[in-house]
Amino acid sequence: MQSSSSEIKELLELKTAYYNRPGFIASDPISVPHMFERKEDIEISGFITASIAWGQRKTIIANAKKLMGAMDFAPYAFLMQAKDNDLASVSRFTHRTFNPADCQYFLLSLQNIYRNHSGLEAAFNRSREKDILHRILAFRELFFELPGPERVKKHVADPAAGSPAKRINMFLRWMVRKDDRGVDFGLWDSIPPSQLMCPLDVHSGHVARKLGLITRRQNDWKALEELMTHLRNFDPKDPAKYDYALFGLGIFEGF
Repeated sequence: MQSSSSEIKELLELKTAYYNRPGFIASDPISVPHMFERKEDIEISGFITASIAWGQRKTIIANAKKLMGAMDFAPYAFLMQAKDNDLASVSRFTHRTFNPADCQYFLLSLQNIYRNHSGLEAAFNRSREKDILHRILAFRELFFELPGPERVKKHVADPAAGSPAKRINMFLRWMVRKDDRGVDFGLWDSIPPSQLMCPLDVHSGHVARKLGLITRRQNDWKALEELMTHLRNFDPKDPAKYDYALFGLGIFEGF
């Protein structure tokens, strides 16, 4: 698609304004953390939901709600009070390749993060280098500080290995972005929205390539950096807002 930079920006601004609104919450995984009001409940439910966000969106939402129900729709209180047998009981949960052993490790790790490391926001602020890449790497190291099965590591992306870390970046967008549209939560002040990276996947990558925002073939971290260079030129303070446009054009409009 041959378009000028100003035309591309105009299209992305238009579609961002259209898709970044409460009417789309119900059909999106972000609807799960929107069930809660307490900061910690939003964080925990958001992280778990984002972590299983692959496959059909209806199934993602249904399974995330199922797991929240197993924690009495109070995930923070549950994790802070739960004994090992409580976690084992709740962890009879499967979503595609995310199996009960993975679920139990996730709950144990989140329990450790909130009991011993001041919560998820603090966990993403451990790195001395404050770019998103190093924030994710430091978080990942902390998340896996407990002993557990090697297989669970595939469920938390490793950008050092080239992953675009779609689900982590989606979770960070939910927690960090601030506007008056009512979709993203804007709970975290410790990460500037200007640092955020878009959740790059097959759909958004396809749209970005048609617009000339990515030339790299793989949807990897380098492709994400290429995309973000363009998006930061369009809006240096809030480049991740264009995720709405890329996602909407790809999913709803078959762009």
